[in-house]
Amino acid sequence: MKNIIKASIALTILFSSGGCKKFLEEDLKTALAPTNTYTSTYGFEVGSTGLYALTRSEYNTYGEGGAYIHNGAAPYEALQAATDIADVINSDASLMAFANLTLTPSERFVGTYWNWAYSLISSANLMLVYADKNTNWDLPTDKARFQAEARFFRAYAYRTLVYLYGDVPYVETILYDFKLNFERTPKAEVIAHMVDDLKFAVDHLPTNPDASTLKEGKLTKWAASHLLSEIYLLQGNYPEAEKAALAVINSGYYNLMKTRFGVNKDKPGDVFSDMFLENNQNRKSGNKESIWVLQFQFNVIGGGTNSDDWTRRAWIPNYSSISGFVLADTLGGRGIAQLVPMKWWMGTNRTNATGNVAGIFNTNDIRNSNYNIKRDWYYNNAGDAALYGKKAAITEQTWFTTKTLFPAITKFFYGRTENLSLTGSYKDRMKFRLAETYLLLAEAYLGQNNPSKAADAVNEVRRRAGAGDVAAAQMNMDYLLDERIRELVGEESRRFTLVRTKKYVERVKAYNTAIKDKVNENHALWPIPQAIRDSNRDAPFPQNPGYGN
Repeated sequence: MKNIIKASIALTILFSSGGCKKFLEEDLKTALAPTNTYTSTYGFEVGSTGLYALTRSEYNTYGEGGAYIHNGAAPYEALQAATDIADVINSDASLMAFANLTLTPSERFVGTYWNWAYSLISSANLMLVYADKNTNWDLPTDKARFQAEARFFRAYAYRTLVYLYGDVPYVETILYDFKLNFERTPKAEVIAHMVDDLKFAVDHLPTNPDASTLKEGKLTKWAASHLLSEIYLLQGNYPEAEKAALAVINSGYYNLMKTRFGVNKDKPGDVFSDMFLENNQNRKSGNKESIWVLQFQFNVIGGGTNSDDWTRRAWIPNYSSISGFVLADTLGGRGIAQLVPMKWWMGTNRTNATGNVAGIFNTNDIRNSNYNIKRDWYYNNAGDAALYGKKAAITEQTWFTTKTLFPAITKFFYGRTENLSLTGSYKDRMKFRLAETYLLLAEAYLGQNNPSKAADAVNEVRRRAGAGDVAAAQMNMDYLLDERIRELVGEESRRFTLVRTKKYVERVKAYNTAIKDKVNENHALWPIPQAIRDSNRDAPFPQNPGYGN
């Protein structure tokens, strides 16, 4: 396995190198090449592992462990900025242009997300081409299985591209000749290709997530069905979105976690907080809600690095800069508050912040418990006798000016006593889980003007949380978007959700006071990277509206 992982990382780097301007061009420069790798099932395992590594590299920052993609802090949090959930103004410089709607086509993450997606696409296409050529398989089903993985990842990459950029070039094979005349494929056409890829993946990926031959983090047909449901929603095909979501829900393999489980099941907490404790994300922990989990675990070959998944830093206050506090794993480790939760949904309960904001949680909702939102902060520096053990006040200033203390979601808490200044999070990340499948199902029912069934789907999630049922008369898209915050805040790409539901501008205007007077429909898309347009010299490559010519 160590050899597979090391080889796959090298192969992935080889496939995706030079992606800044020649984002679909191959340039093989080492002995490790497709012609001598994709010649057996073992070789395809190497390539497959590389696809998983490249997928995880969306969360990578400065390239440790070979996953060099973004070269900037917290790229994933750019997908939370300028939405309805977090204040990002006066945050990390890498996020500021996204937060205040001053994006230009030369902005770093605008280019690196494009390059990441097309690197994944080109690697998937390479596997598909060589799968058709290879005849040396261990099992008759191997060819279709690897093709299904490749087609899933290709659809997954195009998902990011169409959400962020709209119309993008669709490429489904290796391009051997240098090309300077790409054209933007209409978004609807790209989505149709994604649906085809995911339907193939549903048909050919493994069915049983508990099969002894299936390693943690590997795709199943249910992960493909979950994503297919979302893409059908993006397409506006609500009946098929319903069917895809119900296929997962009724598969018999997954259930919402309703009893305590995992590493701390006998310690104070609740079932929602259990899901986000280290080592509780995969099925071996007893977690039957996870459908697809990205593997970042600590001190494992092919696992996480200090450059991976800085979401923890983004969402946790910079408490350690306050006199009387020291870094602690129980407080989430090192936080720098790049994203600050907004009052309208978080509420001001048990704080000294201005206003009397109720927030969006019912009293008994466990997602609002002390184990899931930390509102009470106590000075923990034993060397400061005057403050030690006393409660620190959350004020308007600590929340929104210094960003040193505010109510914090704990799902991203992570710290290790041997290195409390860790930047990365070595905790596996649930990418798809069943609670979201239910919320996708509710979205499909709303699209079919059936609020009663939408309420039923949402209530499955709310009952696990002890939150009380929502009535059909209350059930609309805004209620569903609020429910996604309660359940999925920080996990979902909030920008994607708002764009898909056509609520981006409306929700930003309603809840994001910093940019409510600036946002317009053009901001629903990012600009096309300027480097891509400059390199496409032989054909027009129009820019998205609002970002120049």
